[in-house]
Amino acid sequence: MTLYEKIQSTPFLISGPCIIENESMVMNLAEKISLIAEELKLTYVFKASFDKANRTSVDSYRGHGIKEGLRILQKVKDTFGLPVTTDIHESHQAEELAEVIDVLQIPAFLCRQTDLLLACGNTGRIVNVKKAQFLSGIEMKHAIKKVESTENKQIILTERGTMFGYNNLVVDFRNIVDMKSFGYPVCMDVTHSTQKPGGMDGKSGGNREYAIYLASAAAAVGVDGFFFEVHENPDQALSDGPNMIALKDFKQLLLDSVVKHKTGLH
Repeated sequence: MTLYEKIQSTPFLISGPCIIENESMVMNLAEKISLIAEELKLTYVFKASFDKANRTSVDSYRGHGIKEGLRILQKVKDTFGLPVTTDIHESHQAEELAEVIDVLQIPAFLCRQTDLLLACGNTGRIVNVKKAQFLSGIEMKHAIKKVESTENKQIILTERGTMFGYNNLVVDFRNIVDMKSFGYPVCMDVTHSTQKPGGMDGKSGGNREYAIYLASAAAAVGVDGFFFEVHENPDQALSDGPNMIALKDFKQLLLDSVVKHKTGLH
């Protein structure tokens, strides 16, 4: 069974740190989260960004860059046998990333970028398109058509909240229902949906305590997969700390939300 077939047929988990801070941190999280996913019978894709091109401030940490980032992600694959995903920001990166990356993730702000969607589709890799904070679920049909035009129908759609200004996000769960009508797996980005974009004077804040409720609600609505950013010490993280889940709390959070409410995981 291919990775996409597993994603279509079983509950899946996309999880890891927001950004690659160092190799040892990435390897530790990949190992620990993979054990949790295996125990809970979730198809697992490890996530870490080699670059965060959309940081609020020019002074914010962005990552290790594509060469070093791919080296570390390849080590995750080789060591633990895990599929991996990472953000892509420029269309010219697609071919190089596809040599290592199993799921190319389109950041929400970029989901209307035609050249980026076409480049990802042309790689033949799975393309995870995050719904922009300014779009409705129904409008994602246009992003789908762009990827489909490359003859690639390995698509995931991800909900991550809607922004109405004032450094806050709101999740309208009707978007999950609407996106599921297109026939592709739909993922709930739980931790980014608790974010407060730009809410900490040059960086984003967040309320990770709401994650369990958003995950439970998404499971009840029928979402196919879940996205959580996880860190050993979120308060010391170099990106998205306020909305990331502490590794020590992650298994219990999944048990109390995803496993408790998702049919077939009891």
